[in-house]
Parts: sequence; C-alpha cells; structure tokens
Amino acid sequence: MKIAVSIRTSESGPTVEQRFGRTPQIYIFDEESGDKQILDNPFADGAGGVGPKVVQLLMNNDVKAVITGQVGGNALAALRNSGIQIFTCEQGVPVEDAIEKYRAGTLPSIQ
Repeated sequence: MKIAVSIRTSESGPTVEQRFGRTPQIYIFDEESGDKQILDNPFADGAGGVGPKVVQLLMNNDVKAVITGQVGGNALAALRNSGIQIFTCEQGVPVEDAIEKYRAGTLPSIQ
C-alpha cells in the first residue's frame, strides 16, 4: 500500500507540512517495496481548487492513505470520494516518524 505525506524539505530532511493542497512536495512511501519518492506539487501556487487536483495526483500514483496537517473542504470531499484514508499529524514531524505513527495506529484519522 502506498502512503502519501504532505511535506516540506529542509536541511534536516522532509517534515510534515500543515497544508494539504498547497504543500510544496508530496512524499510517497510504498509499504510493500519500501520505495520512496518525493514529488514536487505542481498545484502548490494555483489560484484555487488545488486540493482536488492533488487528490487526483495521489490517485494516479495509487496512494491509499495520506498524512497531512489539515485538509480544506473541497480536498476533504475529493479524498472521501476517492477512498483515500486521511490521517493528521503535527507540522514539523519528520516524515519517517509520521509514517511510523501511522503504522502503529496512533495518528488521528479524519472520517
């Protein structure tokens, strides 16, 4: 299963970004293969309606769960319609720690 995390990269490495649709980058982790990739978010600077576009990007990459700080209304509806599970994590948490919290079942979910 693939997990996406809204991230911001810094000198210390990728950390959870608060914003979903306008996140600068998206970290995708494949639990089965262990593969990791970072995608630049082409919609981060868009004028509006970027959340659903990011959801489509996740769907195109076969993502089944997302970890982010918060999700706007349009993105939330698109995520729910897509079947992608939504989990929240505090901004600034290292991406590997966020994924471990997800795997341990300790991240809050948004239904």
